[in-house]
Parts: sequence; C-alpha cells; structure tokens
Amino acid sequence: MADHSILIVEDEHTLRRLLEYRLGKHYRVRTAANGEEALERVAEEMPDLIVSDIMMPRMDGFALQAALQERKETRAIPFIFLTAKADEQSRQRGRRTGVDDYITKPFDIEQLLTRIGRLLERTKLFQSQLDARIGQDFSQRLMPKRLPDVAGWKSHFHNAPKEAGGGDLFDWNEPEKGTFFITIGDVMGKGLQAKFYAFSFLGYLRSTLHTMLRDTRSPATLLRRVNQVLMDDPPMEETFASLLLLRWEPARNLVTYANAGHCRPVVVSASESRIAPHSDLILGLDRNAEFEDAEIELKPGTALVAYTDGLLEQEMAEGHQLGEAGLSESVSRSFGKSEPVRHLLEGVLSRSRRSEFADDILVFWLEREAAAAVATTTPQRQAPRWFSPFAESAERR
Repeated sequence: MADHSILIVEDEHTLRRLLEYRLGKHYRVRTAANGEEALERVAEEMPDLIVSDIMMPRMDGFALQAALQERKETRAIPFIFLTAKADEQSRQRGRRTGVDDYITKPFDIEQLLTRIGRLLERTKLFQSQLDARIGQDFSQRLMPKRLPDVAGWKSHFHNAPKEAGGGDLFDWNEPEKGTFFITIGDVMGKGLQAKFYAFSFLGYLRSTLHTMLRDTRSPATLLRRVNQVLMDDPPMEETFASLLLLRWEPARNLVTYANAGHCRPVVVSASESRIAPHSDLILGLDRNAEFEDAEIELKPGTALVAYTDGLLEQEMAEGHQLGEAGLSESVSRSFGKSEPVRHLLEGVLSRSRRSEFADDILVFWLEREAAAAVATTTPQRQAPRWFSPFAESAERR
C-alpha cells in the first residue's frame, strides 16, 4: 500500500494536515490547498488517487476534476469528492463528470480509508486485465499461425505466454523454395514493456532479413547486421535480445545456425541427446560483436528442439532449476511420442515444485522422420512469405 501516491486537495489547513497525517500511515501523501496547486502537484508526479474538497477558492473541486478530464494521461485517475455539501444536486453533478466516490463531512477516517483501498484495488484489477488483453494481442502478432510443411519431416510448436507475457518471439520465412529461415528470440524484460520491444524488434528483424537475404544466406552475417541495427537506431538502442537464427535446408538434411546468447538447442535421437554447443554474445551489447555459423546434420530419426528460457528456469520439486541437463533428459523421454512437446511439458510439470510454469514457455521441435523421403516443399508455397499471427500450439507433419 505504501507504494501508492495520494493527493489531498483541501483548503482548510487543519483538516488537510489531519488527512495528511492519517492517510500518510498507509500511503505516500502530498497536499494542495486548491485546484490550481493540485494541477501543479499532478504535473510533478501523477498520483494514484485524488481526494478533493469541492468548495475551494481560486479553483474548486469541479473545475479541478474537469481540467484533469481534458487530458488523456490524467483522465483515469480515481477521484473522491470530500465536502460538507450534502445536497443531491452536487452528488449527481460529480457522478456525471466521472467522480468515483463522494463522501460528506463530517466523516469517519476509517470509512475513507476503506473506500480508498477499494478504489485502488479496483484500479489495479482493471489495469491487470487491460495489460493481459494488450499482452495477448502482442502475443498473437509474435507467433506463427502455421509451420513449414515438408515431406519427410514433422514439426511441433507450442507457446504459452504467462499473463501479460514477456518478450518471446518466433518467426519463419522461405526466401527461396526449399530453404527456410527460422528465428527464435527473447527480448530482455517482462510484461508489456518487453512485449512491446519484442514486437518492434520483430519488425526490425523482418526488415533486415528481407533486405539481406538477397545477398547472403549466412545466419551469422545476418545476426551481425541485426546487432548493428539495434546499436545504431535510437528507438532500439536500449533493446537487448537473445536470438537463435536457423537456416534449414531439408533437401540437404542440414541446419546451419548462429546463436546470439540464446538458449542452446537440444539435438535428440533414440540413442542420444546432446546440447548444440555454440553460442555468442546477446544482441545490443557490442556493436562490433562477432557471430559464427555452426552446422547440425539431422540424420533420419533425429530432432532439433529449440526453446526459450522459461523452460530452463522452471523450479523443480527438489528446489533447483530444470537447467540444460534436466531439459536434455526430458527431451529424451519425449522423443518418439506422438505429441513430443506436450509430453515434454507435462513431464517437466509433473516434476516441478508448482503445477504450472512460472514464465513464458515456447518450444519448437523439428524432426526428420526415420524413413524420410526426399524432402520437397508443398506445391502451394510461394516465396518470400512471413507468418506471425498467434497460435498457442501448432503442428505439421
């Protein structure tokens, strides 16, 4: 509660000091003697709630409330009128102009505290619901509606943002028939801010890839350029992101990748499970950062599993995080299942301290079938194509 800021607007000195003292035990309190002073206080720091008298010199409570309603940034501040005027006309006027509550003098301080607490709780709930809706909207724009469809291969995808979500992103395109670029990333931070930066970053990423894929197919070269964009462009200069960029060539059974500080993918078959070792610096830290390409040959009956850090950081029943070793073991247990990602996640949760994941979860599973035919793309595929609408889970075989 102490983190909430309350502005008291009251021209009577004694009452103003009393309210400052009593409410100050629960909130950060500032005061003003009239509406004009109140507007100055609001300009200095936006309060979480205003308690205001109506009858005041220079600018009364109604004029103050009307001034706040004119500005978008102050329109939603919860407002309680505190006055000796008990007539119904004043009450109705206050309600018509958007006043949240109306308390008549003399009043009980405990009653005022109760109403303040309810208003702040209601505001917090509304903001949480709004954040969740906005976060889900961003999530829909950061995830694919469908996956590449290639004969002899099967892929599985699952994304579950936690509440408003963080900055996880996934995207793919096919710049030329039979060559796919797959990006999996995580923009640093949590909640809506990270989601906003992830959305902006995805736009930069798509633009950069679209331009540079005319001249290069090297994931490392592409990452160098993306990193320079982040360092050179003022709106994105405070953005830091991990990114795994994969070039998948099904006809060659080859994945070439560059890793900018992202979680290292798992390569799994019926006989073994190993972590792909290569990783470089995250994006946005050093303009001159270098990135290297590495190759993974996917033999028949082999899968590559990429993911974001919410999976690695899940706390297990013993008190430690799942980590790379635990994830590698879990992926092995899920290999060969008809729905390997679902089996993987359910298995991790069954051994976790909590019955749900504590952070965003994103998993992409790409598997070459054991009796793979010569890989060809579906006839309807046209290049280049970009896909970003959200699907909580998607599968292609």
